[in-house]
Amino acid sequence: MRLLHTSDWHIGRILHTKRRYDEHEAFFSWLIDTIEEYKVDALLIAGDVFDSSTPSNRSQELYYRFLRQMSLSSCRHVIVIAGNHDSPSFLTAPKELLKVFDVHVIGSAETPKDQVLVLYKDTVPELIVCAVPYLRDREIRTVEAGESTADKERKLAEGIQRHYATVVGIAEQKRKELGADIPIVATGHLFTAGGETVEGDGVRNLYIGSLLRVGASTFPASIRYLALGHLHSAQKVNNSEIMRYSGSPIPMFFGDAHRQKSVTLVEFSGPDTSVQLIDVPVFRQLERIKGDLDAITRRLRELADARSDAWIEADYEGEEIHSDLRERLERVITNTAMEIILVRNNRHVARSLSQAHEGEMLFDLKESEVFERLLDTREYTEDQRKALMDTFEEALVSFHDQS
Repeated sequence: MRLLHTSDWHIGRILHTKRRYDEHEAFFSWLIDTIEEYKVDALLIAGDVFDSSTPSNRSQELYYRFLRQMSLSSCRHVIVIAGNHDSPSFLTAPKELLKVFDVHVIGSAETPKDQVLVLYKDTVPELIVCAVPYLRDREIRTVEAGESTADKERKLAEGIQRHYATVVGIAEQKRKELGADIPIVATGHLFTAGGETVEGDGVRNLYIGSLLRVGASTFPASIRYLALGHLHSAQKVNNSEIMRYSGSPIPMFFGDAHRQKSVTLVEFSGPDTSVQLIDVPVFRQLERIKGDLDAITRRLRELADARSDAWIEADYEGEEIHSDLRERLERVITNTAMEIILVRNNRHVARSLSQAHEGEMLFDLKESEVFERLLDTREYTEDQRKALMDTFEEALVSFHDQS
């Protein structure tokens, strides 16, 4: 049996002011062709289908059109789990209708037995999927007054491990009842220990007052393949071939553009599990250009000569002051298909919120980093500072959970 693992589509994503709909549409067309080419039996989408919990009409249209095309393909099953960007209630609203087309959607983790799916070929069971979505704080731990950060992290880690033990235990019992050595696959949308992120890629902290990283030992040994979402770079967990993030299929920002994007093909043959990465084409070139005016201009002309349609982020690092910098760069790309999306003129932008952090700019910082800079301007004890950061992180995670 062949399984294709993908995640973190973030349909509706905005790059500065530009919507990414065309890129997603091209990706879906490529994905359908790839599924047919590799004779994929099941498609697994490991969360963050949408970039927002209230996706636009165009985002929804792209998603449901893709699912309709999948129903006409040779792929027999589609499994979709909610990520931290997705609204569980929105994603699961049409689940009964989608089941008719062998599309299984799991939005919340409140009922473990509902997360165990037995997939059949005709009447023969071929795969058991533990479709675990993003585990929200309230689903895996109880809050007690006076908890320390260490208490929260311990209870979160224990809650996640307990949830996987429960769901995989149900899967093992089902396999025993079916009387066949059926592979068990599990999903997840979380942050594992050692996971790699790229600054500015939009990966959020998931839990209140915590930078919890889940260890590989959290996942039961009977799992033949662990399909993860949340981190946007394709990578292994603990250097394991069978525990992987597929990463996002399109770059999340300009600094991510140099990374090769991929989906993961998993094949089960008897007791063996083989894994192959399939490279995703570049559907829109993103180009970050740094340097003085001459260097940026020279690179723009090279791209123009190559008939590029790239979106450009220009980061001016020269010493001269050019009040008309953007106008100069726009003239270079006149009559080309390129667009300049952002110009950073470091001679005109305040570089930091305090002198202690020279070189930083506001749009380079995450919300928590901005709050830290604010704390730097006040005199707090370490205990006060930690309490304020915990409270801020709690508010931030709560906001994202409800947005």
